[in-house]
Amino acid sequence: MTDNDLMQRSPHLIRRHRNGKIGRAIFFLSTTIGLVALIVLILSIINQSMGLVIVRYTVEPATLSDKPLEDLESTELSAILTQRLKPSRLRTIERDTPLATLSRTQLYNLVMEEIVVPKVQKSFHLDESLFQRAKIEQIASEEYPGAHITFRSWINWNFIVGSLSKSPEIAGIRTALMGSLWIILITIVVAFPIGVGAAIYLEEYASSSSRINRIIQTNIDNLAGVPSIVYGILGLAIFVRSLGDLTQGRTVISAGLTMALLILPILIINAQEAIRAVPNSLRQASYGLGATQWQTIWHHVLPYALPGILTGTILSISRAFGETAPLILVGASSFINKDPSSLFSRFTVLPIQIYNWTSRPQDTFRNIAAAAIIILILTLLTLNAVAILLRNRFSKRV
Repeated sequence: MTDNDLMQRSPHLIRRHRNGKIGRAIFFLSTTIGLVALIVLILSIINQSMGLVIVRYTVEPATLSDKPLEDLESTELSAILTQRLKPSRLRTIERDTPLATLSRTQLYNLVMEEIVVPKVQKSFHLDESLFQRAKIEQIASEEYPGAHITFRSWINWNFIVGSLSKSPEIAGIRTALMGSLWIILITIVVAFPIGVGAAIYLEEYASSSSRINRIIQTNIDNLAGVPSIVYGILGLAIFVRSLGDLTQGRTVISAGLTMALLILPILIINAQEAIRAVPNSLRQASYGLGATQWQTIWHHVLPYALPGILTGTILSISRAFGETAPLILVGASSFINKDPSSLFSRFTVLPIQIYNWTSRPQDTFRNIAAAAIIILILTLLTLNAVAILLRNRFSKRV
């Protein structure tokens, strides 16, 4: 009897096949809509991160040297600063950071900020720059005579390694990027071993019939859904105020510990699911060969569950890297141009800096905010890629 004969005799089978096709079409449509929305979002960000700008200089860069400023060495940039700056201003800069200790990039940024002083009069998105060049040139000649029209990608090396500035033309994200990386490093170092250890205890040692263990499990499940601002209040109360003598208040270590609390329930739940997925026959075989419970866990259960645990860690890192509200409460600054150098340094992070720039009225701040968003996404993808490579490596071992 063929499939067609069966379908003709069974109307229920026909209905199930039809419902299956409808469900598959709905799932495909949902995936397509999600991908289109993501592509539109990324393209809109890229569209704002580069384009033509109408810029005017206080001092023309060509008058400072025979070569472009980008090609000058550190000694030549230092000489320009020494010759062009007022003695009082030069002494102020030397008192804070001597010119001899600055890198070439820092000296270049200092020349641009103190001497050239570029001012973007008007910026245009990428689509306008590609298709409305004549209109832009007309606007420049009529409204900004003497200004220059240049194509500018707000994502560049100077933007990545430059420090924060009140002037969007020379502002960079190095301080915010380093602050984010410091906090994520502390978060992983603290939350990963505690989360995996708690999951091992709850799955391998704790009795499911114990009332205390059931209460602990229920609380962990509930904490995973608590708004992040609550963790910020908790971090403020514990790490900033109660343990302020140890953490020195609103510092990197306080922020890292707060973010560790934030992702801990998520990490525990994902690690539990990974450990629970390990076949029980693997444990019984280990016990049958005379291994202890800890030897079984360390040599068999954890290696088998590690890919799943790392998947949960990736999700946790992604959430922590983009959080803003808890860090505001524990002391993230909206503007700071000194890099964090220790666990007890003041800090800012990329999400807060992006929010700060988007709230400014000038269009150029929104341009650098779009550039910072792209750097944030690329950094997050890089961290996730490292975790995925580790996960795949351990999967092959199993």
